[in-house]
Amino acid sequence: MTPVTKLLISVLAALGLATAAEAEDSPFVAGHAVIAIWPGPAPGGEHATAREEVVERPLTPGGLRDRIIKGVTRPTLTVFRPAHPNGAALLMAPGGGYAWVVMDKEGYEAAERFAASGVTVFVMTYRLPQEGWAAGPDTPLQDAQRALRLIRFHAADYGVDPHRLGVIGFSAGGHVAGMLTLAFDRPVYAPIDSVDQVSARPDISILMYPVASMDAAIAHVGSRRNLLGEAPSLDRTAAYSLEALARPDAPPVMLVHALDDHSVPVENSLRLLAALRAAHVPVEAHLFEEGGHGFGIRFAAGKPAQAWPDLVLGWMRRKGMLG
Repeated sequence: MTPVTKLLISVLAALGLATAAEAEDSPFVAGHAVIAIWPGPAPGGEHATAREEVVERPLTPGGLRDRIIKGVTRPTLTVFRPAHPNGAALLMAPGGGYAWVVMDKEGYEAAERFAASGVTVFVMTYRLPQEGWAAGPDTPLQDAQRALRLIRFHAADYGVDPHRLGVIGFSAGGHVAGMLTLAFDRPVYAPIDSVDQVSARPDISILMYPVASMDAAIAHVGSRRNLLGEAPSLDRTAAYSLEALARPDAPPVMLVHALDDHSVPVENSLRLLAALRAAHVPVEAHLFEEGGHGFGIRFAAGKPAQAWPDLVLGWMRRKGMLG
């Protein structure tokens, strides 16, 4: 049994989102609480094949850690509480191509940056759609909806304004965040308690170099295959392509992408930008000449993309999110 599984089992008794006093310390980032998204086993796991494992990848330049979680079985939120909270919160979905969940470069490091600016951040791990969960491609959306509802339901415990709660996602996590943004009311699991009576609609959405489209012409091959299988139908493709889900009641969206992204083509963001504009959704886009894919915080240094956190915070301020 891995350390993360042992830890998650220890918090399953907590109903909903634990207060800081009730939560367990994270084994991965000292001084931060970790809480279970579901009050018991995650739904639809009777035939799941997932086996949770934390993998240490080689250190990146500068000696920074690069850990991933494979086979998530019990999704969690790791809480980054700012020294001087401003009432805003972000649910953060790291990437990983729907093959694993990146922990450091698209999770904890970005969370620390926003917490330093007063934003309370909840870094999410989520289950992967190809591992036998009954909901299939809706499995990550189940976790995202439940996570946002938990934060909103227990906002007072974390000094968060329930009406200033956004979502941010990176790469495949951008698809998770985008699905939450545009399918926040899709009925993907049966309600289990009073938490599920509150809205799962985020108040803003930030999509970082997102896997937005499932169109084979521009999709990230691995994410598309892991989410939908080898040869999905046109209807199935459309049901998980963000540009096909744009709706006028979506929250404001910010898109960030590098033009030299060779993993997730910038056309993912461009198509979504056009669809959101056509649906009259407030949207802002920042396209950097350089940055590549997966730049997060560490790999943006010295490149135009380095400006993205300040651009996001400025946009959040203009949207009234920072008080």
